[in-house]
Amino acid sequence: MKQFDVIVVGGGHAGAEAAAAAARMGSRTALVTLRCDAIGVMSCNPAIGGLGKGHLVREIDAFDGIMGEAADRAGIQFRLLNRRKGPAVQGPRTQADRKLYRQAIQALLAEYESLTILQAEVASLIIGSHRVGGIVLADGSHIKADAVIITAGTFLNGVIHVGDQQRAGGRVGDAPSILLAQQLADLDLQRGRLKTGTPPRLDGRTINWSVLDSQPGDDTPTMFSFLNSAPFVPQISCGITQTNARTHDIVRHNLGRSAMYGGHISGVGPRYCPSIEDKVVRFADKDHHQIFLEPEGLDDPTVYPNGISTSLPADVQHQYVRSILGLESVVITQPGYAIEYDYFDPRGLDPALQVKAMSGLFFAGQINGTTGYEEAAAQGLVAGLNAALLATGRPLVTLSRSESYIGVMIDDLTTHGVTEPYRMFTSRAEYRLALRADNADQRLTETAIALGCVSEKRTNSYSTKAGLLSAAQSLLSQTAFSPRELQAAGVEVSADGARRSAYDVLAFEGVTPEHAARLVPDFASFDQAIQLQTACDALYVQYIQRQDRDIQRLRADEALAIPAGFDYSGIPGLSNELTQKLKRVLPVNIFQASKIEGMTPAALLLLISHVRRPSRRLMA
Repeated sequence: MKQFDVIVVGGGHAGAEAAAAAARMGSRTALVTLRCDAIGVMSCNPAIGGLGKGHLVREIDAFDGIMGEAADRAGIQFRLLNRRKGPAVQGPRTQADRKLYRQAIQALLAEYESLTILQAEVASLIIGSHRVGGIVLADGSHIKADAVIITAGTFLNGVIHVGDQQRAGGRVGDAPSILLAQQLADLDLQRGRLKTGTPPRLDGRTINWSVLDSQPGDDTPTMFSFLNSAPFVPQISCGITQTNARTHDIVRHNLGRSAMYGGHISGVGPRYCPSIEDKVVRFADKDHHQIFLEPEGLDDPTVYPNGISTSLPADVQHQYVRSILGLESVVITQPGYAIEYDYFDPRGLDPALQVKAMSGLFFAGQINGTTGYEEAAAQGLVAGLNAALLATGRPLVTLSRSESYIGVMIDDLTTHGVTEPYRMFTSRAEYRLALRADNADQRLTETAIALGCVSEKRTNSYSTKAGLLSAAQSLLSQTAFSPRELQAAGVEVSADGARRSAYDVLAFEGVTPEHAARLVPDFASFDQAIQLQTACDALYVQYIQRQDRDIQRLRADEALAIPAGFDYSGIPGLSNELTQKLKRVLPVNIFQASKIEGMTPAALLLLISHVRRPSRRLMA
């Protein structure tokens, strides 16, 4: 009988990151997957990152994870979303070459000497006295382990829907995981069904690119890994088109043939990534929806039309796709489809992602009700670290909401559960001014080093950077300048007599590292990356202090009672979504309101201010 410290079941984004994390901790790790050549496959959108999601990838990289490095190696278009806004809400994103990304993940995993990859189907878990002891393969083989991580993605009882046609599958071309799903169901864990979907894939050679707008990448790409500074492969542009009234008419007239609207799917879909059917129904007043035409590879003609995922029949897909500008003669190489799968209530997990009722068993990824590569990989990282810690008898680690987006996500999942596929947004984090994508390594890499999951290369790189940032801040803070001296350096400041350091004025609007270098010439000796990070850190010092005060205010107001009959409608700034949830839940105090799924700190502060008003509005 084979023996490992940690077994990871599933080779998707959660499984790859979990296996890498456990192996990086020195654990003898086995990654068991149905197909070895499919490890790292991007099942849906060929992109990594975005708002909130990019923060997660940077945090994974701060722990020396592999997603950011693979994204950099495979990225064919890099864009920093929200570039015109502050760094706290900026999110790095890359369009990836599917083949290069899969190759990068597999190559990175191959570097771990303590990792063994097995191609097999897991039939069941070895269980005794409320503790997992390993797995049983479909051929009857037993493999023992101290910890098992299940990262089954959409494979647990997966069913693919195209119109009124259904077939079992974890994704197109792959069988579902039925045997394991049956045993997990027998563990008496609360479970449900969710669904996700993809658009049809297009042959880019049949697209009329000449009539479409083009979206290039950034001139100065922002990489995901803190170890990289430039792309590895040539860069490309994406195309932009949109649906129209004819497209919507075709979809509307065929809603009854949609798997979702035809009653064939019971699972809840991701509200923030709606299908074309959802868009036509939910946003009936809109006469068009934007579509990004994203090439799937440098040497692959396949194009991913981001924005028109569907479960309509193939013939209807051909009709509505060809009604779109530039796609009049396009060839569909693979119809879009919806996939329905089992998930388990994440409130049955502890903050380490271990099943409360089963010691040594961890869940990560879509099995916990999340959607997205980045959310899955971040959970895989946490599960992998903790499985390795459990196997060696060390205390498990949890990440808090105040130090990471990973901590925000896991706390949301294990505290609130899910009613729809969970997706990360910057608005979910009450500490988002401190939890920026640019400072993920400053927040987390020292923790990672202490855990022992960081390579010597990463440790040396981070230590050098941290030393330079400390030296730069110290240098700029040493001398205070008068308003006249600051004005002479080009800094707009009032003649109030107050003396300020160069570090202080970096927080002023319009002040750049160049201004700081005029005041302190030695600052110019630091490279541009250190100068920019120093400026970014300085910009947020006061905001973070103010944010901390808001958090303390929230905690102090948790017991504030909400009067019966309080009218939530019409509160300026409160979203329709939260208004409806508040009306449905009817919380008796602010603490209960704070536990409503999707509730944000900003919305709570708004609610508190209206509840405290003397003329409280009550519903008629």
